[in-house]
Amino acid sequence: MTTRAETKPKTVLIVEDNPMLQVGLRHALSTQPALKAIAQVEDGLSAVSTALELEPDIALIDIDLPGIDGITVTQRIKEVLPDTRVIIFTHYTNPTRVMAALSSGANGYCIKGTDIPQLLAAITAVGEGNCYLDAKIANCVLQNLRQPLPDGEELKEVKLTEREMQVLQQLVEGKSNTEIGIILGVSANTIKGHVQQIIHKLKASDRTQAAVKALRLGLV
Repeated sequence: MTTRAETKPKTVLIVEDNPMLQVGLRHALSTQPALKAIAQVEDGLSAVSTALELEPDIALIDIDLPGIDGITVTQRIKEVLPDTRVIIFTHYTNPTRVMAALSSGANGYCIKGTDIPQLLAAITAVGEGNCYLDAKIANCVLQNLRQPLPDGEELKEVKLTEREMQVLQQLVEGKSNTEIGIILGVSANTIKGHVQQIIHKLKASDRTQAAVKALRLGLV
């Protein structure tokens, strides 16, 4: 006989700052007996504290959040709750954002605009221990993973300055030269020069490959 414990629904934490989307997600989850929304939060810091308090089975996390972004939220949750399954739910298809999210420990990546049945299928799959990649970004992930990494000697030669490391961190998050310049208080042209140096030192073909290589090497 099936026990109540065996049919206990998977708990889901919704991390989304759009009120209308929050309502839609809660309604969608309410139609699924195997899933239960236990909380919804609108900013990154609340997401981390709520996750640590409630220990959800699944966290559905947007990238653009007030406070700290969803990639950082994922990292912090995974550090303490490695068994919590995380799905990034965002409109970003930028390869650097995708790879940064997956490198942070996310178990799934779903693009906003996905129809509700597919989204629920993705949440269910990830909750059952599987991974999920939206078809729109699967090819870009495979292409980047096929790129060879530097060997040990080549890695030793990668010496980035403190400023280049700061730029690289923002580059990995998919920010433009103008956005990085605003954050670091310098011009976009100055950032362009740093990015060119980073690409050269990492022996990459472009900024996306440089960001992906940095993630895979654990530089950021």
